[in-house]
Amino acid sequence: MEIERNIYLNQLIERRDNGMVKVITGIRRCGKSFLLFTIFK
Repeated sequence: MEIERNIYLNQLIERRDNGMVKVITGIRRCGKSFLLFTIFK
């Protein structure tokens, strides 16, 4: 099962190349790594 996070994902993609460090936090197994893999795919 995949939960779509289109709004959050689009915000990260828009701000990807602005030179700032992004920190994605959350509890274990909530999809942080999946979100990063989606951005760089």
